[in-house]
Amino acid sequence: MIDRFSWMAIYPEIVLLVMACVITLVDLLDRNPRRMAAYVLSVLTLLVLAVLTGTYALGGQTWYGFEGMVVSDPMANWLKCFAALSVAVTLVYARTYVTGRGMLRGAEWYVLSLLSLLGMYVLISANNFLLVYLGLECMTLSSYALVALRRDHVTSIEAAMKYFVLGAMASGFLLYGLSMLYGATGTLDIGGVFKAVASGQIKHQVLVFGVVFVVAGLAFKFGAVPFHMWLPDVYQGAPTAVTLMIGGAPKLAAFAMTVRLLVEGMLPLAIDWQQMLAVLAVASLLIGNLAAIAQTNLKRMLAYSTIAQMGFVLLGLMAGVVNNSALAAANAYSSAMFYVVAYVLTTLVSFGIILLLSREGFESEEIADFAGLNQRSPLYAGLMAICLFSLAGIPPMVGFQAKLSVLQALISTGLPSYIGLAVFAVMMSLVGAFYYLRVIKVMYFDEPLSTVPIQAPFDMRAVLSVNGALLLILGIVPGSLMALCAKAIVQMLAT
Repeated sequence: MIDRFSWMAIYPEIVLLVMACVITLVDLLDRNPRRMAAYVLSVLTLLVLAVLTGTYALGGQTWYGFEGMVVSDPMANWLKCFAALSVAVTLVYARTYVTGRGMLRGAEWYVLSLLSLLGMYVLISANNFLLVYLGLECMTLSSYALVALRRDHVTSIEAAMKYFVLGAMASGFLLYGLSMLYGATGTLDIGGVFKAVASGQIKHQVLVFGVVFVVAGLAFKFGAVPFHMWLPDVYQGAPTAVTLMIGGAPKLAAFAMTVRLLVEGMLPLAIDWQQMLAVLAVASLLIGNLAAIAQTNLKRMLAYSTIAQMGFVLLGLMAGVVNNSALAAANAYSSAMFYVVAYVLTTLVSFGIILLLSREGFESEEIADFAGLNQRSPLYAGLMAICLFSLAGIPPMVGFQAKLSVLQALISTGLPSYIGLAVFAVMMSLVGAFYYLRVIKVMYFDEPLSTVPIQAPFDMRAVLSVNGALLLILGIVPGSLMALCAKAIVQMLAT
C-alpha cells in the first residue's frame, strides 16, 4: 500500500504531468496563432509549482516515497522551485521570438518545455538509479526535440543531430557506470549503495571503474572538458529561445544528480571522484576561457563561458571531503549550489537580452550586433553590462559572491593543492574578464549599426528588469540565498 507521504513527495510531478496533458488538449481548440492559451496556462502552472515546492522547502521536512525511490527534501524542493521559475522566465522572454519564427504551429514549444522540466523534477528527487536514468532521459529527449523545433532551419537540425548523438553516448556512459555499481553493490537504491560502499567489503577497483563512467556522464551534462564538444555547436545552432531553455534550468538538475550520485551514494569514494572532478575543473577553466577569447558569435562565446563557469561548480563539489573528513562538506556543497543558482540567474539575463534584440529575420547573436546598444537603450545596455560583470566575477554582482564562496571553500581546507587550485581559478577569471569586458566596450563605445527601435512586450521588460536587479541585489546582500543553500545542504547531508 502506498502511503500519503509517497503521494506528497510527487505532487509537483503529478501537477506538471497533468497540466502538460491539459495544455496539449486545450491547444486542439485554440485557433490563436500566438497560442496565448498555452502560454498563459504554462506560465501559471510554473508559478503554482514554484509556490508549491517553495512551501515544501520552507517546511524543512524530508519525505521518502515509493519504498525510498523518491526523496523530497529541502534541497530538492528549492532546486525545483528555482527550475520552475527559470523555465517560466524563459517562456516570458521567448514568447515574441518563437511566434516570429514559426515555432508555434502547435503547443509543442510549451508542452516539450514542461516535459523537460518534468524530467528535471524526477532527476532532482531520484533516490534510485532507475529514476535517475528515467528523469535524465525525459529531460534530454525533450531537449533534443526542442533544438530541432525549427524544422525548416538547417542549422538547428544539425545542432539537434549533434546533441542527440553525443547525448546518447553520454547517457550510455552513465548507464554503464550505474550498471557496474549495481553489479558491485547489488542494489539500485542510492542509500543502499552508500551502505554497501561504506562497508568496505566490495573490491575498490570495481567501484572506481563504475565511478569513472558515472563521472563522465555527469561531466557531459555540465558541459565540462573534455565532454564539452556539444555545447558550443548546440548553443549557436539552436534557436536562441531553446538555447536558454537548455542552458538554464537543466544545470540545476545536473547539480542535483551529481549530489545524489556522488555525495549521497558514493561519499566513501570521495578521494577517487574528487580527483576526477579536479582534472575536469582545471581543464574546463583553461579551455573554456581561452577558447571564448577567439569567438565573435555571442552565443558561442557564452557557451565557452558556461564551460568555464561549470569549472567553478566542480571546484566547489570537490572540496567537501578533506583527509577522509567530511566536516567541510556542508560549506563546499552549499557554495557549489549557490554558484549554480547564481549562474542560472545570470544566464537568464544574458540570453533574455539577445532574445529582446532579435527580430524577424535577424538573430542578433554576433558581438558586433551589440554595437552602440547604450545609445539605442541605456536600460538594456545596463542590464547586459550587469550580467557580464556578474559572469566575470566583478563586485558587487552576485557572480563575485558566487566565485568568492567557492574560493573560500577551497582555501578553508588548508591543503596546498587546493589553495593552488584557488589561485589558478582566480587567474583564469582574469583571463575571462577580457572577453566579457570586450562586449561591454562594444556596447558603450562603438557606433550603432542599426537604428531600429527596440520594442518588447511589457511582461518581458518587467521580468527582465527584475531579473537584472536581482543580480545586483543578491551581490550586495547575498546572505539570505547563501543561508538557504547552506540549510538545504545540511538537511540533505543529515538524512
